Amino acid sequence: MRNKPHHRIERVNAVIKEILSEIVLKDVKDPRLGLVTVTGVNTAADLSAARVFFSVMGDEAQRQVSLKILRGASGYMRHTIARELDVKVAPELRWVYDDSLDRAFRIDQVLSGEAESAPEAPAADDEEDA
Repeated sequence: MRNKPHHRIERVNAVIKEILSEIVLKDVKDPRLGLVTVTGVNTAADLSAARVFFSVMGDEAQRQVSLKILRGASGYMRHTIARELDVKVAPELRWVYDDSLDRAFRIDQVLSGEAESAPEAPAADDEEDA
């Protein structure tokens, strides 16, 4: 019985991810929105907030524009989530850029020898040592 709340949150995460993916694909009509993919959702146990991980094709400027559009559409998205999950209040959506595809591309470049002398980005752990 102890795993039940964990499984519930996993199901909620999966449903929210599916809802948001569909909204981004079909309902957000802003032509400035890049090719956005919802890569994951991590909802708080009390359903008060959800970190929504996303990736977008393009450079940093495209990411920032897409993030602004996603944040602007969050109210509509929350309303849709509340209706689909049949809850009174949907979690607050906190959009987080998922850089795992960027890192995978960089690793692929290094392994294939394409990245000759490109500077490497500092690891996140380096900030903790300072």
